[in-house]
Amino acid sequence: MHHKITKKIVAYKVINNEEKVEAANSETLEPLLESMHENVERPEVLLGSTYKIKTPQSEHALYITINDMVLNMGTEHEERRPYEVFINSKNMEHFQWVLALTRVISAVFRKGGDVTFLVEEMKAVFDPKGGYFKKGGIFMPSLVAEIGHAIESHMKYIGMIVTEEMEDSQKQFLAEKRKEFEEKHALSSTDKENSFPEKATLCTKCSTKAMVLMDGCMTCLNCGDSKCS
Repeated sequence: MHHKITKKIVAYKVINNEEKVEAANSETLEPLLESMHENVERPEVLLGSTYKIKTPQSEHALYITINDMVLNMGTEHEERRPYEVFINSKNMEHFQWVLALTRVISAVFRKGGDVTFLVEEMKAVFDPKGGYFKKGGIFMPSLVAEIGHAIESHMKYIGMIVTEEMEDSQKQFLAEKRKEFEEKHALSSTDKENSFPEKATLCTKCSTKAMVLMDGCMTCLNCGDSKCS
């Protein structure tokens, strides 16, 4: 094979046999890893998950489907990365901007890189007409924010976002504080999961209506955030 040299030679090095073998071994041991980019070819089958969103602002639910591509399948570097998103609903009121949103999000997913920034950007969108509370006292500032929460849940599921789990000792402490608060105010524990006392206020850290006054200090029974710490 002939190579045309177009630049002036200023230095050279002769590669010995040992270096050739070492270079060949390194190429064999370290295969090129596949990453998400806009030119990656879409496979025939994608893994997907669907999330249901039901808001008090509409009688019809939204169904968010996120399809993932599996990269480096069969290797120790195998990983799932979101490739596209679809949102379906019987409610046609928001059809135009929902369709545009799904196309923009899908385009960002296919660009690759760190796409987790989308979550925080979407969760920070506020509806000028006001937000709403979900089951469990979680405040949603807008429908876009709740779509962002759904995408965040999916990214946690596939390992893109890693959250620090609360220690067992802290969980036990919060449970004791909640029980103490309910007994002090003669409140009965409700059977609903993730519910908090009716007198609780909104926590600015986790956006959950779980902030109560304990020992002269506002404490969140959901995330443990305290105004005194």
